[in-house]
Amino acid sequence: MAENPFFAPSTLPYELPPFADIREEHYLPAFRRGMAEQLAEVDAIAGSTEPPAFDNTIAALERSGRILDRTATVFFSIAASNTSDGIMEIEKEISPELTRHADAIHLNRPLWARIKQVTTEDPEEAWLLEKYRDDFIRAGADLSESEQDRLRELNEELSTLSTEFAQSLLKASTESALVVDDPKELDGFDEARIESLRKDDGTYVLPLLNFTAQPGLASLTNRDVRRRLYELSVGRAPGNFELATRMAALRAERAVLLGFPSHAAYSVADQTAKTVEAVEEMLGQLVGPAVRNAKREAEELTEQAGFDIEPWDWPYYSEKVREARYDFDADTMRPYFELNRVYRDGIFFAATELYGITFTERPDLHGYHPDVTVFEVFEEDGSRLGLFLLDPYARSTKRGGAWMNNLVDQSFLFGLRPVVMNNLNVTKPLSGPTLLTYDEVNTAFHEFGHALHGLFSGVRFPRVSGTRVPRDFVEYPSQVNEMWVTWPEVLANYARHHETGEPMPAELVEKLQAAEKFNQGFKTVEYLAATLLDWAWHKLAPGETVADAEAFEAAALEAAQIAVPQVRPRYRTNYFAHIFAGGYAAGYYSYIWSEVLDAESVEWFKENGGLTRANGDHFRRELLSRGGSLDPLTAFRNFRGREPSIEPLLRRRGLESTTQD
Repeated sequence: MAENPFFAPSTLPYELPPFADIREEHYLPAFRRGMAEQLAEVDAIAGSTEPPAFDNTIAALERSGRILDRTATVFFSIAASNTSDGIMEIEKEISPELTRHADAIHLNRPLWARIKQVTTEDPEEAWLLEKYRDDFIRAGADLSESEQDRLRELNEELSTLSTEFAQSLLKASTESALVVDDPKELDGFDEARIESLRKDDGTYVLPLLNFTAQPGLASLTNRDVRRRLYELSVGRAPGNFELATRMAALRAERAVLLGFPSHAAYSVADQTAKTVEAVEEMLGQLVGPAVRNAKREAEELTEQAGFDIEPWDWPYYSEKVREARYDFDADTMRPYFELNRVYRDGIFFAATELYGITFTERPDLHGYHPDVTVFEVFEEDGSRLGLFLLDPYARSTKRGGAWMNNLVDQSFLFGLRPVVMNNLNVTKPLSGPTLLTYDEVNTAFHEFGHALHGLFSGVRFPRVSGTRVPRDFVEYPSQVNEMWVTWPEVLANYARHHETGEPMPAELVEKLQAAEKFNQGFKTVEYLAATLLDWAWHKLAPGETVADAEAFEAAALEAAQIAVPQVRPRYRTNYFAHIFAGGYAAGYYSYIWSEVLDAESVEWFKENGGLTRANGDHFRRELLSRGGSLDPLTAFRNFRGREPSIEPLLRRRGLESTTQD
């Protein structure tokens, strides 16, 4: 037990977790010791004879649970990025225990009584105090004993079901993969990509990514292969329909127990949206224009194809129309997007120009997998800022998608600098350079926007550090960072041919920019369809049953007037990990909600000179560094100088011209 690496802070720079020393058998003892230690700390706070004060109650809670925090941070990072059968078994075992542990803290009546008596004049302390009170109320602190008992049962079952949903989906990404024997069936892919899919038994395996419209659909020339790939995508993990139905029912019951009419109402109450009505008003402004645009696009694609297109045809023929209309083929950009250059000469370059920070690779520091690269980040004056870890490649042990997570939270309370990480799911070539698609480049810039939010955090308390902001605000800074993908000065610095070093031709960039609003009807509808599907599941009333989840999906989309036969939701229920295995239940709307703020901010940058230190310093000072230490919309107003408007978003998506149709 003394050798367990979680029992003491890491001695590595920035307290980077000592991944080389961590073994699977360390997790359960560390989790259980961490929970026991924190409960003892909480009991001491709750039983204190001193008058309740901020330092001996709220700050004391912030200081509690250090072993548990270190263990959980590493474990769930590994469970997402490099899992194993052993890790999955531990996750099944520990998840309900962690839920019981959280309930034991939030439902501790003497502790809650102390929290209610705390006062403070310090603005940052007052904000944190308000967050703690809201956390406890939303966790059931004011419920009766019998109601709390039922709440514990609901929370534990939901935790178990969520883990089961996630693990089922991870297995389905490989078990439901497209398998072909003849490489000719993969016509449309280049030779390097086809070779990267070849397995030892001579078959070619294309694993599923975690959304409906698989990227391969845009390239594969064989219509039957496209159909097979699409049907594998939408039909994966069928057992998850039953899990989702049960989770929605449990969430509805819990919401009413906590005083809300639905889980949607419960979910948005502590977000920037605040009310169901505010979310629905915003979505309502987008549905009509998006559907009209998508239907016009469908007519164009049908004309191009010469037959009525199906959902598996849309990506392929949209590329054909894009090529014909704009003389633009997205694949021609790939030779100019080499992975290392995108990061070092694109993403890092933009951050240096905006914020003055610099990056130095640290080959002496290691992640949990050989694919992970560690960079030390420095301020302009040479002082240390934090660490950035990059794990770019897909593998069977990694969940789908792309994400950022903290390995160490910045806080002045503990004197800790941030350690942040980005995960992507780029196919790793068997040899040669890693060439990215334009969408993958955009994703890389997006996730690094989250990383900057974590790196620039300058707050006292871990509870409000970095990206610990409302869910419908957290995507905003990352979406802003996407603007630098095609910013001329940035693009010219990184978009160079991987063989010749020649810059991307200006005419290719012009064609990209001309084509950017193309297919926005499809993109907006598939997103809104997923959002409104999420909303339908989480507006269910307690006792409202769903006998057939697939029929429920279809009815929900029709009722929301978002049903377009050729455009399915970006995520269907059975693989909607955001809402059934993540923190986005009744919250998938947050991407478009955040994009309203993002579009406003991009306009501000353009109005004020773009890629300048003055602009970067202003964005960092007023917004990125504040974390969750003040009201998010106050931070936005301090940055932008006014309330947000939806008009910049409509202009960006090419929807404003149809709003009066």
